[in-house]
Amino acid sequence: MTQSKPAAAAVATAPPAAAGARGPRRSVLFFAFAFAVIADPVSSVAYAIEAALRALHGDLALLLPTMSLVIALVVLVTANYWQLVRRFPKGGGAAAAAGRAFGARWTFLPIGALVVDFVLTIGISIAAAASAVIALFPGLAAWRIPLALLLLVVVAGLTWFGHGGRLLFAVMTVAFVLISIAVLVLGFTAPHTTGHAAATTDPGRSAVLAVVLAFPVAMALATGIEAPSTAIAQLGQLDDTHRRRFGRGTLALLLVIVGGLTLALTALAVRLHIGIPGTDSTQIADIAHAAAGPGWLYGTFQLTSSLLLLAAASSSFQAGPGLLKALSGTAERPGVLPPVLGRTNHHHTPYWSVVVYLAAAALIILAAAGQEQELVLFYAVAVFVSFLVGLLAMARFAHRERKTALAWLNGLAAVAVAFTLAVNLLRGWPMLSLAATLLIAVGLYARWTRAGRPTGIEDIEARAEAD
Repeated sequence: MTQSKPAAAAVATAPPAAAGARGPRRSVLFFAFAFAVIADPVSSVAYAIEAALRALHGDLALLLPTMSLVIALVVLVTANYWQLVRRFPKGGGAAAAAGRAFGARWTFLPIGALVVDFVLTIGISIAAAASAVIALFPGLAAWRIPLALLLLVVVAGLTWFGHGGRLLFAVMTVAFVLISIAVLVLGFTAPHTTGHAAATTDPGRSAVLAVVLAFPVAMALATGIEAPSTAIAQLGQLDDTHRRRFGRGTLALLLVIVGGLTLALTALAVRLHIGIPGTDSTQIADIAHAAAGPGWLYGTFQLTSSLLLLAAASSSFQAGPGLLKALSGTAERPGVLPPVLGRTNHHHTPYWSVVVYLAAAALIILAAAGQEQELVLFYAVAVFVSFLVGLLAMARFAHRERKTALAWLNGLAAVAVAFTLAVNLLRGWPMLSLAATLLIAVGLYARWTRAGRPTGIEDIEARAEAD
């Protein structure tokens, strides 16, 4: 889902002494930080592959080339955030880059994208978690919307108790990865059964055109890539050098795990002829069922995937309200949003901001009838606006510093991101996501201007994470 979805705050549970120590303690801290941060992009595997297959109209022969192109673009975007971590070791992401490259007013574009992305991350993750439960218990299919809304309220309610449980995000991510590996090994060596989907549904059409038009839909997989560049603001107990190492190490781990799982599950889907699923299942559930059968491994796979998706929703339920709280200001620093959005309980949770995200997510879940695939089209729009702004900012920095090769790399990535964004917008309805991003950005800019243009707006993402 999402701009940033900084799930990562498992670090908040680590004492400063442990965080500053060498050896095993720092390794444990990195584990907690990295696997909590990547919970969101890893969870995107649950619906991104199916989204690509639906855009290909079930053409399995083109699924692996499509997802390979998706991973290639993920690599380009990750390379940009690798640079962002180096330049902004205290956090800040695309908002910090845009503000310093183009002026403070441009900060609001990635911030607007971030707000929309958080809402969509919550909505799509909750809907996908409900779908995972229904695939395991088909009798719940008639209760899809109530189930999704119930999960939404539960996750929002848990947010009331603050960030203490974030270490669980890391555990859920590791559990899903390990169970997925078991499913993949079994699927490639001794599958329970195979599907009946045809290798190709339209051999006469242009394969290149089909892939080019389909891959932008699956770029939902890229949401969450920016999380390490903002979440490193939580590592206040480390110096800049170690924050860079943590951020870049997390990006590398993200790329290996998300890219590896995506391509392996895609290849297994093609090998086992797993096509577009029925209304009461998902493609990733069908892959696991074909590989492992209906036994304990399949059940565990569905359970861990649903919990991981709920963890992704929970991370945005913490980070999104945290951003609104930062925008509402403090007694010492004037804010952009009304102070009521910054009011917190004794667990430091900005409860009115949580209510705002709860209402917005409930609305989009109802509008999509609880179907995550209906929301995927909107998902890779807002965050790609942020990607584009960040890439252009980094290209400008590279040009100023006469780093020609880096400027060309950033420029190439910006063109690829712009193309992806344009193709998604041409589908029509995703324009709503762009419109919401622009509306929020303009509204925040207007309030910032009326507040006297308080300084430091470029660092709002870093402040939100550090808080």
